[in-house]
Amino acid sequence: MARIAFILLTHKDPQGVIDQARRLTATGDFVSIHFDKSAPPAMFQQIRDALGDHPGVVFAPRRRKCGWGEWSLVAATLEALRAAEAAFPQATHFYMLSGDCMPIKSAEFARSFLDAEDCDFIESFDFFESDWIKTGLKEERLIYRHWFNERSQQKLFYASVKLQQRLGLAREVPRDLQVMIGSQWWCLRRQTVEAILDLIRQRPEIVRFFSTTWIPDETFFQTLVAHLVPRTQIRTRTLTFLIFTDYGMPVVFCNDHYDLLLRQDYLFARKISPEALELRERLGALWQSTGLDFPIAAEGRRLFAFLTGRGRIGRRFAPRFWEADGSLGAERVVHMIVAKKWHVAKRLAAAIRHHTPVPAVDYIFNELDANLPEMGRVASSLSKRERHRRALVKLLFDEFETNRLVFCVDPSALNLVADFEKDRAETRVLFIDSRFDDDYVRGHMGRIGLVGADAPDDVLARLLPVMRSDLEHEADRLKEAGFAQLSVVSDAAPPDRNAAAIAAFLDLDWGVAQKIAETPHLFTD
Repeated sequence: MARIAFILLTHKDPQGVIDQARRLTATGDFVSIHFDKSAPPAMFQQIRDALGDHPGVVFAPRRRKCGWGEWSLVAATLEALRAAEAAFPQATHFYMLSGDCMPIKSAEFARSFLDAEDCDFIESFDFFESDWIKTGLKEERLIYRHWFNERSQQKLFYASVKLQQRLGLAREVPRDLQVMIGSQWWCLRRQTVEAILDLIRQRPEIVRFFSTTWIPDETFFQTLVAHLVPRTQIRTRTLTFLIFTDYGMPVVFCNDHYDLLLRQDYLFARKISPEALELRERLGALWQSTGLDFPIAAEGRRLFAFLTGRGRIGRRFAPRFWEADGSLGAERVVHMIVAKKWHVAKRLAAAIRHHTPVPAVDYIFNELDANLPEMGRVASSLSKRERHRRALVKLLFDEFETNRLVFCVDPSALNLVADFEKDRAETRVLFIDSRFDDDYVRGHMGRIGLVGADAPDDVLARLLPVMRSDLEHEADRLKEAGFAQLSVVSDAAPPDRNAAAIAAFLDLDWGVAQKIAETPHLFTD
């Protein structure tokens, strides 16, 4: 059975460190503590006094002053790792934690999870080929030497980089190493840890190289594990759940996140608010519990993106620079079918193609296959279509050799509809006003990836009114947008009223519009 030695890097809250160590060792596991040397000596002494004679706790023999992005973080980790490897021969796994981490599963569950697969859990992506680094220095992290901290010595940091660039002092990566990158939070098997420690004893040039790289805690272990362990025995993921905001800051979990945290496919979570005393107490008790079942929904990141994104909905007040002077032409008419239920809009577009000569395509900005003619690379991706929306529609007018065109739009793209209405071309909107029952809303949440197929009923029950409100809000925004030529059809309206709306939308004779409005199963889900 798996037994875990936790590598605990801390720099504050000595009582919290004591509580965490006692909690983790109460189930027969182990803890190796590195407490930042920059912290007040009294804090460390408090921890030593409380845990110095604990058989399941060991301290790093040498404490380091740690700085974000510096080698000192890796050096501190190695100090604690060597101490744990020597002190706890029974440990089968070594798990990296911070003082802000807490368990979101029981020790019983964690051991069963680790026993199920003989592998290491560490994010490990190719440094140069992956897009793991989103902003800032990339190659420069490795090929230049870094003696200054970007945060506390910014001017010296960048002056040093520029000087090395000017003097051509770029260096090579150590022989036979493919540099990898990923999160610093990992869980490694004993044989992997022993192999890493043996390797750096035999090849001191590896430590010399990484000790002057920037943010080596994201590359050192990631590179060495990939170098030493077969790829089939590496799971490129962390077992610690964390979410980052748009500003690159970790989300802090509070008391009301307990149920959400337990549903995630992880063993620990970071960061738990120090003020969330109730959450800390419940999670602390959770680690020592037995016989619990943990249904996994793993919707945490999707829910966070959804809920924060609701506050970021805005309107665009000016055309993009590439759309300037890109009018479709005053003689043309754009007919947009706006509908949340895509299958209904597509049936209507098919009926228009069948009963009229007006070209009608489907959701050209949402689906690659939208009944488009062959248009080459210009329509090769949805992002390209969105960026050059008017150019795409102008090409469709030319391709169909027509001055009238029907296409479908999702009501969430209100800014797109508004853009076309500002064009010199005439824009007409036909809105399909739909009702959304619970089954449809559940299906919609699954289609957009908000919840998985196995999401608990209580989560669905809480999200249903929120999502239905969002769908209704989209409809209200469209109706209230003030479009000059807006017609509405609905499954609740009588056929003659729908026929009148379609006739106005397309300038059709009443008989043809009526045939389209009476399309069999037009509104059927």
